[in-house]
Amino acid sequence: MLESWAPIGMFFILVSGFGIVSLIMSYAFGVKKPDPRKLSPYECGVHPIGTARERFSVKFYLVAMLFLLFDIEAVFLFPWAVVYRDLKLFGFFEMLPFMVAILAGYIYAWKKGALEWER
Repeated sequence: MLESWAPIGMFFILVSGFGIVSLIMSYAFGVKKPDPRKLSPYECGVHPIGTARERFSVKFYLVAMLFLLFDIEAVFLFPWAVVYRDLKLFGFFEMLPFMVAILAGYIYAWKKGALEWER
């Protein structure tokens, strides 16, 4: 049984070794010339405003969760659409509860105002 795990163990050792050797080589041979401009955060050419510890609105996280919800919906809908002709009516009725649940979530978010960024 141990023989079947040998390739996975070798791969883990190889990946870990590569990561450790890369970090050591970067630290040993990297150029170290600290400069205030190098150490400042880079934000697409715009000077940073405020601190990194600012609080975000709950709306930001709500929009992020809605994005994940509809992204997962697309992940499930694509394979279903590919084999829809083979599944025929059975496939339609199997996907219908999923679609109804997603639609209910969308309507709930819409009614709660989650899709409106500013009120």
